[in-house]
Amino acid sequence: MIAVNLYYTGKNGEARKFAEEMEQSGTTALIRAEKGNIRYEYFFSFSDPETVLLIDIWENQAALDAHHASPMMSEIVRLREKFGLHVTAERFVSDNNGIPESDMKFIRN
Repeated sequence: MIAVNLYYTGKNGEARKFAEEMEQSGTTALIRAEKGNIRYEYFFSFSDPETVLLIDIWENQAALDAHHASPMMSEIVRLREKFGLHVTAERFVSDNNGIPESDMKFIRN
């Protein structure tokens, strides 16, 4: 599994407007329906109202590569430009071992 945290940063609420347009246009629904997508969801920061976090999780690199080659990417780029956003990213790859038992005492199901 591959998880990518994308931080969209703008000015005057533009990052939030970007996320809202992604949702309202149906683009996020199309991405969530792509083969291999596990999660595609936006979150808003309390400490930085000009930044929106996208948690983007895929089954494997092949699924992520197919997404990057899809028509949705040109729409994402178009909207990023429309709203004048800067993007930074963090990438995480699963070790397939799950959550360690030592961490489970902090998790409530």
